[in-house]
Amino acid sequence: MDGIWVPLALSLKVAGWATAIDLVLGVTVAWWLSRWRSPARELVDSVLTLPLVLPPTVLGYYLLVLFGRRGALGAWLDRIGIDLVFTWQGAVIASALVAFPLVLKAARTAFEAVNPQMENAARVLGMDELAIFFRVSLPLAARGIVAGALLAFARAMGEFGATLMIAGNLPGRTQTLSVAIYAAVQAGDDGGAAIMVGVTSVTCVVALLLAGWLAPKHPPRAAA
Repeated sequence: MDGIWVPLALSLKVAGWATAIDLVLGVTVAWWLSRWRSPARELVDSVLTLPLVLPPTVLGYYLLVLFGRRGALGAWLDRIGIDLVFTWQGAVIASALVAFPLVLKAARTAFEAVNPQMENAARVLGMDELAIFFRVSLPLAARGIVAGALLAFARAMGEFGATLMIAGNLPGRTQTLSVAIYAAVQAGDDGGAAIMVGVTSVTCVVALLLAGWLAPKHPPRAAA
């Protein structure tokens, strides 16, 4: 069982950090997109949603090009003693990239469903934009955002291709549950693979059920 709990613990850690990163970045970008009025808005949204449809190996290649020792950011990080390739932190970046569109889409939809009259009333009362965001917009959009975060967590738990390319398959260090399943199948350990598949499936189903329960069923109508 040790061969299951170690990659499970690592997967939970990676998915947790990836979801936290996506929450901060996704909510910020989603709020900006929901308020930005420009013909380029949908183009920007489409580019940011690309990780949802691109093959994971393509995303892994981009990450290697970017964070490899000869990459644009990798060379700079290497000079200050940081190497993300073949580390669990690299797996976090891969999972965060793949799951990011799920938070972005859910958060943007939630922000666009907030009744603008509530925000206008707060402005009339003298609240600044930052206070309006934290005390009006964010609380009203919270259910949709949390639902998106749970979907992102489930997606991060199952991430395989990009993670394998940038973090590798180092047992106890970078071997997440999905990578461990692949390794078990390759080694002919069908029993171990079946148990890990079951654990992963249950975890993801619970996250999806919670996301479905939290997702707003009847978002408030925006004012005309």
